[in-house]
Amino acid sequence: MTYRLGLTGSIGLGKSTTARMFADLGCAVWDADAAVHRLYDTGGAAVAPIGAAFPGAVENGAVSRARLKTIIAADDTALARIERIVHPLVAADRRAFLAETETDIAVLDIPLLFENGYETEMDGTVCVTAPPEVQHARVLARGTMTDAQLNAILAKQMPDAEKRKRATWVITTQTVEDTRAQVQAVVDAIRKGSDHA
Repeated sequence: MTYRLGLTGSIGLGKSTTARMFADLGCAVWDADAAVHRLYDTGGAAVAPIGAAFPGAVENGAVSRARLKTIIAADDTALARIERIVHPLVAADRRAFLAETETDIAVLDIPLLFENGYETEMDGTVCVTAPPEVQHARVLARGTMTDAQLNAILAKQMPDAEKRKRATWVITTQTVEDTRAQVQAVVDAIRKGSDHA
C-alpha cells in the first residue's frame, strides 16, 4: 500500500526543492502546478472547457495564462468559474497518478492542500516553512514579482502558522543540508510505520 504524503507550503518556502529531495529518496512525486500546465497545454483536458467558458483564453490550441490573468482581473466571477472547471480535472490527474504508483511513498505537492481540504485524502502531511524575511528575499530575488504582489498572494492563502499547526511534519528550509536531513527523517519515520519523526 502506497503512503500518500501531502506536501504544502506558501510561495518561496522551498516546496519544489523539498519535493526533489523526496524524489531522490525513491518517493514518487506528483506536482499540482505541473498537472495544471499539462491540462492547459495543447491537447490538454482543460483547453476545450476553458475555451467554451472564456473564448478569448485559448491561443494556438492551448490555454494562455496571460489571457486568463487579464480575464480574471476584469471579471470577479472568472476565477471561481475557472476553478470549477480545473479542480476536478486536477483531482482526476492526481487519482490516475496514485493508481499507477508502485513506490512505498507518494508525495503529492499541493500548494492549497489545507485550503481545499485535500489533507483528508492523505495519510500524512508535510508543511515546508522558513522565516518571513527569508521567504520575501527568495521570492523577490526571482525578479518576477514585487513585494506588494507577494503580499497579495499571501493574503489569499492560509497563514503559514496555521498550516504548520495542521501538518503531521514541519520542515524548515533554511539550508540545503538541514532540509535534506529533515526529509530523510520523515521518510525514515514513514518507512518504520510511525507518523511522527
